[in-house]
Formats: sequence, C-alpha cells, structure tokens
Amino acid sequence: MQASRLISKPHYPILDGLRGVAAIMVVAFHLFEAHTTNHLDQVINHGYLAVDFFFLLSGFVVGYAYDDRWGKMSIGDFFKRRLIRLQPMVIMGMIVGALCFYFQDSVLFPGIHEVPLWKMLLVMLIGFTLLPVPSSMDIRGWNEMHPLNGPGWSLFFEYIANILYALIIRKFSKVALSVLVFVAGCALVHLAVTSPAGDIIGGWSLEPAQLRIGFTRMIYPFFAGLLLSRVGKLVHVKHAFLWCSLLIVIVLSIPRIGGSEHLWMNGLYDSLSIIFIFPLIVFIGASGEVKGRYSSRICKFFGDISYPIYITHYPLIYIYTGWVYDNKVPLREAFPVALLVLLSSIVLAYACLKLYDEPVRQWLNKKVIGKDKK
Repeated sequence: MQASRLISKPHYPILDGLRGVAAIMVVAFHLFEAHTTNHLDQVINHGYLAVDFFFLLSGFVVGYAYDDRWGKMSIGDFFKRRLIRLQPMVIMGMIVGALCFYFQDSVLFPGIHEVPLWKMLLVMLIGFTLLPVPSSMDIRGWNEMHPLNGPGWSLFFEYIANILYALIIRKFSKVALSVLVFVAGCALVHLAVTSPAGDIIGGWSLEPAQLRIGFTRMIYPFFAGLLLSRVGKLVHVKHAFLWCSLLIVIVLSIPRIGGSEHLWMNGLYDSLSIIFIFPLIVFIGASGEVKGRYSSRICKFFGDISYPIYITHYPLIYIYTGWVYDNKVPLREAFPVALLVLLSSIVLAYACLKLYDEPVRQWLNKKVIGKDKK
C-alpha cells in the first residue's frame, strides 16, 4: 500500500501545546542569558533542558504516529514525511539567520563585518541541508556547527534519531528497547554528574566532547519517548494541560542547585529531570483531554508556533545579546526591549507558519506524498 493511502492519526493537542510552552521558555531563557555572568546566576536557570524535553516528546510522537504503519509504509516514505514536516522551517531558520547576520556585529562577534557575503551565503546554503560546518567556516566565532542559527544543532540530532529509528531501532522489542534506554540513561547521569560545568549544556559543535554531549542528550530522551509510546497505559487526568505546563515552567525555572562547590548536584538534577519528570509530563499530557473552545485554541496556538519559534528566534537573540554586551545594559533597563524581542519572535514564528511553512508543506504533501495532509 502506498504512503499516500495512510490515514493520519489524531494529534495529542495537549502535547502540542506543551511543546509551545517549552519553546517560549527557551526564548525567555536565551533573553535572560544575555545578562548572566555565569551559570550560577542565570534566570530560568534550567531552560536548556527544554531541548531534552523536545527530544523525548518527539520520540513519543514518532512512536505513536509510525510504529504500527511499517507494514504499509517504506523507509523512504517515512523519511519523506519527516523531511516535509521539518525541513521547510530549517531552511527558513537559516534564511532568517542570514538576513540578521550583519546586524549582529558587536564586541562579542568582532569578525562579522569582515565576513564576505559569498562566505555567509555559502554557510547559509550548507545550513539548508543541516550538515554541520567545520571550524574553518565558523563565521561567528562561537564554534557552532550552524553559525547562522545555533539551535540547528538539535535538529541535526533529531534527524539522526529519526534515521536510527527507521533503520534499526523500530525493530527492537520492548525488552531490547528498554535495555537501550537503561544504558542511555546511565550514560546521561554519568555525563551530567561528571560535567566540568555541572550540567548537560552543549552539543552544538563538531568537537568530540560536544558531539558526545549531543548524542547523549538525544539518545536517552528520544528513545525513552519511543518506549513510553509503546508501554504507557494512558489514564484520564483532569486539567492536564495546566498541570503539565506548571511542571515544565517549574523544572526549567529552578535555580542552580549545589552552587559552585557541589556541581554534581546540579548535574544530578538535570539527569533526573530528563529521566523521570519529563516522561511523567508527557504521560500526563497524553492522558488528558482539552475541553472548551478557549483551552483548545491555546493549545493549538502554542502547538502551531512551537517549532517555528524555536528555529527562528535565535538570530534575534544574537542581536539582542550583542546590544546588551556592547552597551552594558542591565536587565532592569533592557526588560522592555527583551519583551519586544519575545513578542517579535512570536509574531515572526506565526508569520513564517502561515505564510510559508503550512503552504509549503501542503504543496509538498500533494506533490511528494500525493495527498494533502499535515
């Protein structure tokens, strides 16, 4: 049976909404990060864990959407669907990064004004493929694998997770998958508690240490989400979106744990949040129902902008961070500008969604898959 004849499954609206809540927390985390002096005084201190929540949520949704379709769907069909879902906004994120690049020149990025246009455009074109660039093409100076749009690193690992799932791990039994998840969880705890910084921040560079962080941050949550989709027995939970949203905000906002003397304590918090709390949030979210027009609209709006805001906001953060650093602007004075950047990120994401992402995916679905579906 051709992929075009597959029937779309209903979404989990609460999980869509929670993805949006976490994405907005990421934007706020990056805005506050511009004013921090170190990891200890960062506001929304654990906002970086939202990426790990995204990986776990993605694994759950992929398992739910595709695990029972492999008798009707080829590996090529799966990759087509995932590319149509993810790749258009990857391209848009790199375009936004390119358009903003020369406006980001600051003391933090002193070489930007010396980067020739051709080199920036070449990095953009490579970025369209999500292939990481070597250090010789680092046009920013932060050693990012995607210098025009830093968050592209997590999509790079998202694609690797999807490839591993389609080629190998979808065939794992529940026992084999459980063993993989257990081993990956142990690796995650070890990475977190032995980290020199006392956290799991990283993964955006081609350096071996950074690649280790990226793979460790991806493997446990993605495949734990896949396992949860296979073994979880959903129950009915009232007000699930509210409780799960509060949990996400609390987990990401908890101040640094252990201080500078006991860095391992914060690493333990990071790993235990990913291993236990995030699966609980996804389980509760999948078990809940959205009742009422208002709640449905909130979940839908947050879900709609979740991916676009994540993949397009960081070029604006580069500009904001450079402005704060160059002018030594304290948070108290910069707050109105920070709020403007947050609102601008939401508006930009919604515009990209409606004017570009949805029409492009609709067209690709008709041309490539043969049926108009999301």
